[in-house]
Amino acid sequence: MSQQVLVSFGPSQEYEFVVHDSDLEGMDKSAARAWFAQEFEDLECTPSNPMGKVLVLDMILNVAKYGGEARFKQGGDWAKRFAAATAVALGRPVMKVDVKAFAVG
Repeated sequence: MSQQVLVSFGPSQEYEFVVHDSDLEGMDKSAARAWFAQEFEDLECTPSNPMGKVLVLDMILNVAKYGGEARFKQGGDWAKRFAAATAVALGRPVMKVDVKAFAVG
């Protein structure tokens, strides 16, 4: 079974990633969250919640935002890892990460 992750930076700036079961080998929800937490720290993201608690949706959105559109446009290993971690973290068949609207659907 495959999952689709769409990362959008605007109407004409959308990047689609299809995540297959083989892309998820060795990744569970804990590993996905750990990847996002490390990227969140490495990219020096600012938490959305002033109380300091960072939810997985906040990490997904901020890592996409701070990681930048260029990484998704290139479609390299980082973008594929982002898509796989998003697929595992959310567990939906289709996911849209809308960076401009700061929303996940």
